[in-house]
Amino acid sequence: MLRDRGAVSAVIRPIEDRRSLALLLMLGAYVCFTCLDTSAKWLVTSGLPPWQVVFVRYGVHLVVVAAIFLPREGLGILSSNHKKLEIGRATALLGSTVFNFIAVGYLALTVTATIFFLMPVVVTILSVVFLGERVGWRRWAAIAVGFSGILIVTRPWGAEFHWAMLAAFCTVLCASVYQILTRQLAGKDTTQTQQLYAALVATVAIAPLAFLDWQWPIDTVGWVAFGLIGLFGWIGHQCLTVAHRYAPASFLAPFVYCQLIFMTISSVWVFGAPLDPWVFVGAAVVISSGIYIWIRERKVRGG
Repeated sequence: MLRDRGAVSAVIRPIEDRRSLALLLMLGAYVCFTCLDTSAKWLVTSGLPPWQVVFVRYGVHLVVVAAIFLPREGLGILSSNHKKLEIGRATALLGSTVFNFIAVGYLALTVTATIFFLMPVVVTILSVVFLGERVGWRRWAAIAVGFSGILIVTRPWGAEFHWAMLAAFCTVLCASVYQILTRQLAGKDTTQTQQLYAALVATVAIAPLAFLDWQWPIDTVGWVAFGLIGLFGWIGHQCLTVAHRYAPASFLAPFVYCQLIFMTISSVWVFGAPLDPWVFVGAAVVISSGIYIWIRERKVRGG
């Protein structure tokens, strides 16, 4: 075991400054995540339980990671000096996936994507609560503006509000924790170790629920989505993890907004969803808020 641990630590790659490559990796990740959400929405709206879709997403992910890395690295891939961080990161990712798959079953992808854009705002709030960082009045104002944009999208005072929007908010909270922990693990554990923990923890945790009411896809498109959803997840998170080794999270964060383009294409092309102009008005407000917070943080930190 000591030999295995030493072999793994030897291939841990340090943090590098390759921001152009990191940007391309992030865009690739968001394309994969859009395909993942599209597959999940297709499966859930076809009648498959969300827990089963989550299990398939991570079960396939686990098989892919194990097939690629275990023959080459053995059980040493599980060696980590940061197991609590790995398990916490994997749990946060599982939570974001569960809530997201519930939300996409009821909401348009453009709506879930826009709510997800609150992540820079939530990350800022979490940094105050858990890291003790100081946030000035300008960023608090930007946070308030960001939430006002979400109110434009969700309209909780009217008939347009759906309870699944609360699940989308929980997705943002879990994803924000996942992002923070991903950066903390950058350069400490190998990408494959992070991938394996993320898939293993989620698969084991969700399996009891998944097999309570197992169902199979009912059409060809459903089988394709069933088979590819885990692959989209693996490729997306591989790109995401490597990107965070090549560039700081503060540099990468604003590019999440590109996903709205991919989500809009999928929502209209695959599901024939009408375009709600208020969603794009709210998205513009939220994106403006997130970009301001990003600029302000870079200025304060001298980045």
